[in-house]
Amino acid sequence: MVENTSEPAGGRAVLVTGAARGIGWAVARRFAAAGDRVAILDKVRGGAAEDLVAGLDGSGHTVVEADLLDSAAVLAAVDSAAGQLGSLDVLVNNAGIFVAHPITEVSYAAWQEHWRSTLGVNLVGAANVTWCAVRHMKEHGGRIVNVSSRGAFRGEPDVPAYGASKAGLNALTQSLAIALAPYRIAVSAVAPGFVATDMTTDWLAPPGGDEIRAQSPFGRVAEPDEIAAGVFYLASAQAEWASGTILDLNGASYLRA
Repeated sequence: MVENTSEPAGGRAVLVTGAARGIGWAVARRFAAAGDRVAILDKVRGGAAEDLVAGLDGSGHTVVEADLLDSAAVLAAVDSAAGQLGSLDVLVNNAGIFVAHPITEVSYAAWQEHWRSTLGVNLVGAANVTWCAVRHMKEHGGRIVNVSSRGAFRGEPDVPAYGASKAGLNALTQSLAIALAPYRIAVSAVAPGFVATDMTTDWLAPPGGDEIRAQSPFGRVAEPDEIAAGVFYLASAQAEWASGTILDLNGASYLRA
């Protein structure tokens, strides 16, 4: 783990999973720019961790390493993050995997492995991080924001385990919004459509990428900073009454009543 302790830091203590790149990195930068102390939970080592800390505004940030499929490592990482930050006020469950596995095109063994790994990271991993984080929040309240997907609603024919994991994450969000309200912990989610990140580079390449961009009347996909803005709002003090919300951020590419 790498910690920046060059000067005292203020603001909230924020833990973001899967924040070494993409949406998670944009989220981490958004909180750091507001003066919050950020812990990045990801699979990073050595110089990469140092670079991540150096790339955030302010001070008091840290990186903790864990594979979300390893429940013991998750517990140790969350406790380490809370210890280094001095508390936990905000959790953003962003980590996720998105790998194609069309049911008619993969072997039975591959099918099972995709379901195990995708649900293990996207749903069970998020649930475990949340359990660990709530132990550090329940005395003073907090915010939990889960990064879901429009695929939870419209389906993901080529990535069905991903769509199912995000639907499960939405159900978890709403269940915990009720369970944790007595502790002044608000729980909500954002549901992006396609976002221009490393994870979606191949999907967004022409010609398939042109069809994806055309799904939105704006003719494009989201930038990570746009998703980070929604996460930042839901984590704010003013957003307690938004607990249980699943905020669509898909550029009108999928509309639901």
